Amino acid sequence: MASKNKLDDHPTVAKIRERDGDQGVVRPNDPLDVSWLRQVCLDAGVDDVGFVEIDRPEISDQREDLEAALPGVRTLISMVTRMNRENIRTPSRSVANLEFHHSGDHINDAARQVVRQLEAVGVRALNPAMGFPMEMDKFPAKAWVVSHKPVAVAAGLGQMGLHRNVIHPKFGSFVLLTTILVDAEVGEVSQPIGYNPCVECKLCVTACPTGAISADGHFNFSACYTHNYREFMGGFGDWAEQVVESRDRHDYRSRVTDQESASMWQSLSFGANYKAAYCMSVCPAGEDVLGRWLDDRKAHVDTVVRPLVDKEETVYVIPDSDAENHVAKTFPNKQTKQVGQSLRPADIEGLVQGMPLIFQREKALDMYATYHLTFTGAESRHITVDIRDRELEITDGLHGDPDLRVSADSQTWMRFLSKKSVLPWALLRGRIKMHGSPRLLLAFGRLFPS
Repeated sequence: MASKNKLDDHPTVAKIRERDGDQGVVRPNDPLDVSWLRQVCLDAGVDDVGFVEIDRPEISDQREDLEAALPGVRTLISMVTRMNRENIRTPSRSVANLEFHHSGDHINDAARQVVRQLEAVGVRALNPAMGFPMEMDKFPAKAWVVSHKPVAVAAGLGQMGLHRNVIHPKFGSFVLLTTILVDAEVGEVSQPIGYNPCVECKLCVTACPTGAISADGHFNFSACYTHNYREFMGGFGDWAEQVVESRDRHDYRSRVTDQESASMWQSLSFGANYKAAYCMSVCPAGEDVLGRWLDDRKAHVDTVVRPLVDKEETVYVIPDSDAENHVAKTFPNKQTKQVGQSLRPADIEGLVQGMPLIFQREKALDMYATYHLTFTGAESRHITVDIRDRELEITDGLHGDPDLRVSADSQTWMRFLSKKSVLPWALLRGRIKMHGSPRLLLAFGRLFPS
């Protein structure tokens, strides 16, 4: 005779078994009906939706993180909400940020409502944030639970434009995205659309105040992050350091203007504000947007692009960076303010992953050099860095004939990058060893500012 479980007499357990039989609360074994699920999402208030199975190759690099967030996840629901275009286009960034925040709250609320509906029918589901909050204990490494853009592309909700935003075929760039993780299959999954709505007008290249978007497809992540996200994450940390390092209020005011202090207060009070996002503002792609641009391109430039290009504003830049030089050459009405590098790696792995993000390729024009980097101690790793006329390649292992060899204790190198240690001291102590021209090490520092 089978032993009796102590839970058998619990009144709640008895009620569940009376309702559902011996199997308890049943999760459907059959795939969810896609028509029903789509309607649930639309009724929650989103404007478009697609479904992606967890085994899709386009999201294979996220599989481990998704499984950690919801063990047993089998389907991703990608959802889109459209934003009001003129709110995003205006030079008044307070209006644009209000639209970003309210649209973000709207799609987060919609995702939460869908999850509640799924739980009501016995399906486990989870809705990570559209943007923030994130897992900041992992910063500056990947802090987000799911990368929404690749999921949206796989779900047929658009393609990536030159500006690195998803362009929806109907709503264009004026969308926000989110993703729901579900532990059930869906009867019919979505497929990517067969074309890219991007019309390659290059208006995002023209409008970007930092030059982060290049006509040849290159994207300078550091330039975009340093300015547009000035009041987020690392930029906030840089501002906090200014507060700490100021001797008194007069010193603080010499470092930070009253307008900057007020802007930081506003971000702290009402949600962090983006400084630009002009690439979205000027984009004419999408069925709902493209017609007016086709009818009168000059009017679009005059009323949408030109006000942003001519706007008088401060652009935050890393000293002697590609962005700083771009502003000086391109935007006479904009002034630059030098700030610290906020993309500071916490370890050697973060350093290697982050190097492509902070690479200043214009500084590498006509430069040809191979670096062998050997790290010892707490983290052991061999890295080859090849610079070939603005092109960067990083590979594990030591390959080719180096122009400069650097061997460093990993902890000492990280202290050097964070300015907690000085290079001459490390060289004298033998914690960093170098074979080759010191000029190449100085050039390395200009390419990867820390």
